[in-house]
Amino acid sequence: MSEPAIKIAGICAGASVLAMVVSAGIAWASRRRFRDCLAKTLIYMVLVSYLAIVTVPLLWVFYTSVKPTVEIYANPFGIPKALTHRDAESIAQLKENYENAWVKSQFSKFFFSSVKVGTISLLAVLVLSSTAAYILARFPFFGSRALYFYFLSGLMVPMQLVLVPLFFGYTYASEFLTAVCRPIFHVFGQGDVTVSLHDTHTGLILIYVAVSLPFTIFILTSFFKTLPGQLREAAIIDGCSEIGAFWHLMLPLAKPGLVTVSIFNFIGMWNEYLFALVFIQTEKLKTLPLGLASVSIVAQYKSDFGLMFAGLVIAMVPTIVVYLILQQRLTRGITMGALKG
Repeated sequence: MSEPAIKIAGICAGASVLAMVVSAGIAWASRRRFRDCLAKTLIYMVLVSYLAIVTVPLLWVFYTSVKPTVEIYANPFGIPKALTHRDAESIAQLKENYENAWVKSQFSKFFFSSVKVGTISLLAVLVLSSTAAYILARFPFFGSRALYFYFLSGLMVPMQLVLVPLFFGYTYASEFLTAVCRPIFHVFGQGDVTVSLHDTHTGLILIYVAVSLPFTIFILTSFFKTLPGQLREAAIIDGCSEIGAFWHLMLPLAKPGLVTVSIFNFIGMWNEYLFALVFIQTEKLKTLPLGLASVSIVAQYKSDFGLMFAGLVIAMVPTIVVYLILQQRLTRGITMGALKG
């Protein structure tokens, strides 16, 4: 075999080997791309499925709230006529459920009662828990660790367990306050005045504050520990008092943590039902969950589902709006609370 033929054969063999290597590499890369593509597809399918599980029931509640009860029975999952056939009757029905819920069913009173109780409770919780958490995080003292675990123990007690003792405790506290305050009221000519924690927003606010403090102190104590202590020391050196350093420096830095606990506490207070059911009896003092429980029974115990779904929408909108506005701060607060400064 001549030398040129040998060279050509060698070149052909090398080219064949190179082609085999390249084809194997392409096949491996293709399989890898296929695996990556398949993995991404599965992940997206899971995320889309979760999105559908969360949003579809929410959307169903929204568009069902503009249906009359008859249409809900006839076509519970269909698009309401108020959206498909825009005539005078459908537009009137679009408004009727919300008007009945807001005005005739006194839902406006329930709504503003929840706003009042939730706002005052949340402000009280933030003031008390932020100061307590700051002291526990920055100024260790004898018994501070025991006090911290005492607050944490509140997370381990089911609220249903303290319901009956709390009811009788409110009764004894009301009798004691009445006995103490009655002479004072007599001095001012007010006659016999009875002080009661039952069936009042004040009693409900005290319960919400007490129930929310353990969780809030737990989160904020961990958050205050992540803040750099050098900033406080620099403020003290510059002539700032401890209260000034806390109010003007450390508290603004803790804003993501405050927003995080505010959202969780607000949602819990807004949706709370058990304590409100036990301690509130007067119709005008009832909160939103109690109103939702009674708004579905109207017209001689006939269920009005259109009215009920309209009430659900009114109850859900504030929490959705608060979450959408504070979503970025919530994520940042959870992330910062998990990291050390």
